[in-house]
Amino acid sequence: MAQKRLTKEMKDIRIDPPPGCSAGPENDDLFHWSASLEGPDATPYQGGVFFLKMVFPTDYPFKPPKVVFTTKVYHPNINSSGSICLDVLRSQWSPALTVGKVLLSIIALLSEPNPDDPLVPDVANLFKKDKNKFNHNAKEWTKKYASP
Repeated sequence: MAQKRLTKEMKDIRIDPPPGCSAGPENDDLFHWSASLEGPDATPYQGGVFFLKMVFPTDYPFKPPKVVFTTKVYHPNINSSGSICLDVLRSQWSPALTVGKVLLSIIALLSEPNPDDPLVPDVANLFKKDKNKFNHNAKEWTKKYASP
């Protein structure tokens, strides 16, 4: 079932990728994908290209994929190992979600961080207390690690 679903999603994302996103299997392994997304406009991530790895469980789509950033990101919900704190990758997962919808959810998280559910408390505190400093740091990291 997972292979059939992933094959369909692979075709769908090639035909109609979400804006600013790309994704597909690594070395013809349907359960290990690479993805990229462009930093959203009007955010400190604008102009950056961010790479991710997606690993799908054998019971996909009934369980969510494991998604991690391989590009360093300065963000309260993304830690230094690339783990992402995002409800749709955990408790709010639904088999109706697709690779494209997951990537769009991650872009939305870049646009609207959730400092009240942080993976990186220091960054979340800075986001809440000094948004200008947070934006400066996030822009610097984007230039350093995510420049195309």
